[in-house]
Amino acid sequence: MSSSAAVQPEAMPIVACTVSRDVQLFDLLIEDMETVLGEQWGDLNFEDAVAFLMQPEADDLQFLAIALDADDEKDLGPAKDVIRAANAKDIKVILITEDISANSLHALLRAGGNEFLPYPLPDGELAQAIKRVTAPPPVAVEEDPARHQSKLKATDNRSGVVIPVHGMAGGVGATTFAVNLAWELANIDPKDPPRVVILDFDLQFGSVSTYLDLPRRESVLELLTDTESMDSDVFMQALLAYDNKLHVLTAPTDLVPLDLVTPPDIARLIEIARTNFDYVIIDMPSSMVEWSQAVLEASHVYFALLELDMRSAQNTLRLKRALQSEDLPFEKLRFVLNRAPSFTDLNGKARAKRLAESLGISIEVHMPDGKHQVSQQSDHGVPLGVGVPKNNLRKEVAKLAASVHAVNEADDKAVRA
Repeated sequence: MSSSAAVQPEAMPIVACTVSRDVQLFDLLIEDMETVLGEQWGDLNFEDAVAFLMQPEADDLQFLAIALDADDEKDLGPAKDVIRAANAKDIKVILITEDISANSLHALLRAGGNEFLPYPLPDGELAQAIKRVTAPPPVAVEEDPARHQSKLKATDNRSGVVIPVHGMAGGVGATTFAVNLAWELANIDPKDPPRVVILDFDLQFGSVSTYLDLPRRESVLELLTDTESMDSDVFMQALLAYDNKLHVLTAPTDLVPLDLVTPPDIARLIEIARTNFDYVIIDMPSSMVEWSQAVLEASHVYFALLELDMRSAQNTLRLKRALQSEDLPFEKLRFVLNRAPSFTDLNGKARAKRLAESLGISIEVHMPDGKHQVSQQSDHGVPLGVGVPKNNLRKEVAKLAASVHAVNEADDKAVRA
């Protein structure tokens, strides 16, 4: 006699949970969780989540997706309790927020949130966030904490030139330009080198630290969130140094909202940088935010980088209209054409001329294409002047730095006279 029994497949472990007041309020989150994880996720409210995280069944969890809206902002205590309980078990936390203020989001990130996404969720962003938080940590490289520490002391006796750099579209090379312009200015006079600082105001995706192979520091976020108590010594301690010549205020370690800082915060940062450095280079985000006006008004010259494409043309036109409609100093903008046509490319030069005429602007600076050497040096964290000093782009940036310094020196002499 023989018998057979149906073999039941073993249930897949739950690797994630959504946590919310009512998950049905976030129907797009449900769809994305099902798309990415199938049936390997569950749903909990705030009270049940804390209790569940104390059980052995929670050991298989890789992350929580905590969904919050404006009604939850009245009391963030339950959400913070869940975040702390998750952190205690080394479970990552993705914050999904709708109509949550920057201060509340900052408080949740400080409580231990690892990522945040706006709701409704952009296509594919949840999958990317999950990939980031569940990726294995990078191999730790022993770093000498004093290697990049700034040795400069506060002086409070300078009146630095403020030079923001703004890309008219993503990928036009604004950060590359800002970093290398700052480096050339820092090395413009070996006998009497100017003090140069670069402020990375692209708070979310700033990459100045990457381009100079500098670590990011927790002290930057502390500085940004309490500028009222900042003095020159506190500011100088937050800076890192590259080769003891160029000083950098990096972007924060965590992804933070662009409106985390206010116009008065930005004005204080720029002013304290001016009083301690001869040149203040600011790497701006491509987005215009509430405090962009504070940067524009504090600037002496505002470099706007564009390429010979429709994206740059349309965005430049939008920016021009916006600034002129608000009576803001559009004349401070000095347009730089990156990856400009070569001298022999007559067709390209004619296109560049037509672009300027159609936008009603003057493109005064043409930067050549530095080719693959530019991306190679950026990946290695080395300025062009160090890694490839004969590169065509590096030569033009050096000429521009010399021109900027000469104008500044002439102005200083005129003032002293």
